[in-house]
Parts: sequence; structure tokens; C-alpha cells
Amino acid sequence: MHETERHRVIIAAVQTRSVVTVADICEVTGSSEATIRRDIAALDLRGDVRRVRGGAEAINPPEQSALMGRPFSVNQTLHIEQKRAIARAASELCNDGEPIIINGGTTTYQMVHHLTSRRLSVFTNSFAIAEYLIHNSRNSVVIPGGTVYREQNVILSPFGGVVASHFYAKRMFIGCQGIGAHGLMEADPMVVQSELGLIGQADELIVLADSSKFSGRSSLILCGLDRIAAVVTDAGIRDEDRQMLETAGVRLIVAETTAQADPQASVA
Repeated sequence: MHETERHRVIIAAVQTRSVVTVADICEVTGSSEATIRRDIAALDLRGDVRRVRGGAEAINPPEQSALMGRPFSVNQTLHIEQKRAIARAASELCNDGEPIIINGGTTTYQMVHHLTSRRLSVFTNSFAIAEYLIHNSRNSVVIPGGTVYREQNVILSPFGGVVASHFYAKRMFIGCQGIGAHGLMEADPMVVQSELGLIGQADELIVLADSSKFSGRSSLILCGLDRIAAVVTDAGIRDEDRQMLETAGVRLIVAETTAQADPQASVA
């Protein structure tokens, strides 16, 4: 990750959590401790954050806590071509008349551009996805009650929700912090709690993950590979990751990302 993007992540983190540790930022950015310590020192000199032992704190503490993870605005700029191709391939799995769940995220958000002419019942905890579909499609849109977390652009409630618990979906489309032999990983406990409830409402779980996510790691496991019906990714996926999914019985869909590629995704 570029220095400017790391600085944005650190500033956003302290604005939403008051104090963040070097380890927290390393996990989110994939950078070394030495790099993050240098970033915090530079931001401290600029007056953007205050350097403290083991991390950084906000100059003006926030009034509301937020989720751990990169801001939506930062994630939108990363691997954008891969995300667009993955979202296009994922949208091809949707059939008119079906109820689906689209979880909040920058890759799942790219699906909206391919759903404008569809007739689906869409449940989403993403404020951005809901807003786009409401203004640009005739899909039925259902959102949960809860708090809007601006940095991640999602709506979450620690108490679950009546609507969510009664919404049946043919498929749930979800992103992740990382994916590995233990399954899907996320960065924040509240996100895990919310997603666990939604996963149980869908027949099939479809994971949208660019190839960099196979190197991503977190301390929180959302679900095992055995719960996943399919993973949609890009051609950068490594052979060992292909083998991991095949061994687990997970369908792999590889989306083409070049301008000359056929719009249909290739299925392995």
C-alpha cells in the first residue's frame, strides 16, 4: 500500500477509535511495524495524530466508535479493475425474481452496475448499495435497522434485526478481509456478528475476493470453507489457492480483467 493510503487509514482509524495500536494498523494495511511506526511519527509531526506508546491517538477524540478496517473510500481505489470484473461475473449468477443478500463492501458494491435492469429482491446492509439501487433500478431493496458506520458505509446493529432474521435468500454475496485454509476472515467482531446472522438466511454463500485476499489474514474467522458454495476471483490467484478451494469442494470462478477479455467469466 502506498504511503498516502496508509496515512489515510491511520487518520481514519484514530478518528473513529480514539486510539489504535501499531499491530492494528499492520493488520489492516499489510505493512511492517517499522513502516507503520515511521508513518505515525510523520503524522505526529504534521499534527494529524498524536504518537503514543505502541500506537497513535486522535487529537480530538471521536464521539462515536467505529469498525476496524480500511475506510470504504480507500478500499475503492485498490485493485479496482479486478473488483469490477469479479462483480460482473458474480452478477451473472443472479436470476430475475430471486431474493439475494449483498453484504457491504467495495467489491460487492461494483455489482450494482450490473443489476440495474434486473428484477430482484435485494437485502443489503450497505448504505451505498441500497442508495444506488433505489435511484437506478426497479429492484426491491430491503435494509436492516441499525447504526450507519460512515467509514465502511455499512449499517450494523448489535441486536440483530427482525427483518434480517426472516429474509430468505437464494444466494448471499459477500467480501472478506482474507481467505485461507481456515475459511473467511474479518477484522471486526461486530461485522462477524452481523454476517453470521445473514449467512444463515441464504442457501448459497458466494465470496467475492480479489487474489490479494488469499494473502490477507485476521484473527477473526467468519466461517469455514465448507460453508462456501463458490469463490469469484481474478486470474492472479495462485495454484496453491486453487488447490485449496478444489480440495474443500468450493466452486472457483475466475473473472477476466483485460479490456479484450470475453465478458463471460471462465469457470474452473
